Amino acid sequence: MDLGVHFVDFLPGDPAKLGPTLAGAAKAAEDAGAAMFTMQDHFFQMEALGDARDPFLECYTALGFVAGQTRSIPLGVLVTGVTYRHPGILAKTAATLDVLSGGRLIFGIGAGWYEREHRGLGVPLPPLADRFAMLEEALQVCLQMWGDDDGPYTGRHYQLAETICEPRPIHPPRILLGGGGEKKTLRLAAQYADIWNRNGTVLQPEDLERKIEVLRRHCEELGRDPAEIRKTVGLFAPDLFADLDGFLKKAEYCAGLGYDLVHTGPLPGHPDPVGFVHRLGDEVLPRLAEMG
Repeated sequence: MDLGVHFVDFLPGDPAKLGPTLAGAAKAAEDAGAAMFTMQDHFFQMEALGDARDPFLECYTALGFVAGQTRSIPLGVLVTGVTYRHPGILAKTAATLDVLSGGRLIFGIGAGWYEREHRGLGVPLPPLADRFAMLEEALQVCLQMWGDDDGPYTGRHYQLAETICEPRPIHPPRILLGGGGEKKTLRLAAQYADIWNRNGTVLQPEDLERKIEVLRRHCEELGRDPAEIRKTVGLFAPDLFADLDGFLKKAEYCAGLGYDLVHTGPLPGHPDPVGFVHRLGDEVLPRLAEMG
């Protein structure tokens, strides 16, 4: 089982330390051999993790900075809300990050949900059913812009006269979809995703097992081999190392279901987020490597 380091801690009250700390965490993840370094795409800190007024970095700018501080670790967005950027602009932004990082982008996208930041910044938040339709169209736009067809795209929500994207990504970015909605999210994952992620922090074991089975059924209906989709799981705790055996037990259970990467990282307010990532490399990654 692999380790993905997910970074959400932006040191409230000291902006001068944000750059060095983010760079240090990403370098520590790379040096440890983590399979990816990811950040969440929000504009306000999530209230489940802190205060909306806490410092919070824009994701694509931050990952561009990280790309310049690292050499090889894949860089992921976990995940972009489809409402945040028009898909043509999003495809261009993502392609730029992929090119400048040397082809390391993992493109994560979802339907969006954080109502407070939408209302706060004046971003429309359509009904969920519309957002799922927008999500599928956005995926289609991005795939078209990253491919050979630079002609028009006509959908119900988006219309593009020209889908020019030069330079295109070095390699087609791996598409990551997150969530567990059985009718729409998992169907979209079965059709479009290279990686699917489920946050397992507060879920019952039977939920994690059921979602794998539903994804498998959607793949069968679409004629796709479910083994083509990497299954990843988020497992977070305020102090993971206070109960490391419990964390590893959860990870081992997930490995037995077919998940093969665990996303985790320091939560907001940790006194030493870079040190936390170093400990992940020293104490967690070797144990995960023995699973699966």
